[in-house]
Amino acid sequence: MPQTPDLDLTRDALATSTLSHGLHLLGDRWTVALILGAFLGVRRFDEWQTRLGIPRQTLAERLKALTELGLLGPRPYQERPPRYDYHLTQKGMQLYNHVLMMWAWERRWGSRSLALPQRLVHKTCGHAFVPRMSCSACNEKVGIRDLTFSLEVNEALRAVPAPRQRGARLTPEEGAQMGLGLRVDRWALLIVSAVLLGCHYFDQISHVLGIGSSVLARRLAGMVDSGLLLCQPDLNDARRKIYRLTPASNDLSGYIICFSNWASRFHFHEPSSIRPTHKGCGQPFVPQVVCGHCEEPLLPWEVVAEGHAG
Repeated sequence: MPQTPDLDLTRDALATSTLSHGLHLLGDRWTVALILGAFLGVRRFDEWQTRLGIPRQTLAERLKALTELGLLGPRPYQERPPRYDYHLTQKGMQLYNHVLMMWAWERRWGSRSLALPQRLVHKTCGHAFVPRMSCSACNEKVGIRDLTFSLEVNEALRAVPAPRQRGARLTPEEGAQMGLGLRVDRWALLIVSAVLLGCHYFDQISHVLGIGSSVLARRLAGMVDSGLLLCQPDLNDARRKIYRLTPASNDLSGYIICFSNWASRFHFHEPSSIRPTHKGCGQPFVPQVVCGHCEEPLLPWEVVAEGHAG
């Protein structure tokens, strides 16, 4: 039987984590797709709309939000009517580790229906590679089983009001798509994080995330159907089900940790309340993403994306 976590501490730690606060800002699928597109060289409004099929008003709102967050900088290229190129700022470029983990997960587990590069080439060593996460302190390759997590509520982030968001309700279209590729959304990532922190039962997940029973039931069912969760009978109580991570959701840990680290260092400038430690070296874990061939840290201008799908 899984050990029972401190549910109130876990709830407060998740609520005051840089992951949760960051996902309020950048956790919807359109925003994630725009950030990825910016790293792939998309610059203009019409090109984003053509590639993504995003409604014009939604695209305008997301570009404005990313500009106000300091992640994109518009540059005029036409006066009448005004037209802009959107370029990643220095702050936006710091999301590259997160984007590389996004690419690695999508290529392995996603629907592959999105226009992602077929391969990445590291110009420094000249080889195609798969990005991998390593420890900044000791340079060892790190997976989720190589980490332990301590929880310490961040009172400064508790005081930061969360932006108004739509609730966890799913539209039929979102419900069909939520478990695949870049359509893994904020709530799916928070549910994975809750299970990672030891919440394996329905009532535990509901308590720490504050999701209503009927909505959570639909969410969990969708994640089981899409391969992000495994649902098993509790051998000690046949009336209960245990939710566990699958290989696919375990691999989301790189995506989650790199994004949380970015939000902590470059946006909120606060430590997260969920603090990983690398078992191997005993140091607080700060992720770096390296070339799987030469093991050197990756920089955006040293990587060439080849062969876009679709």
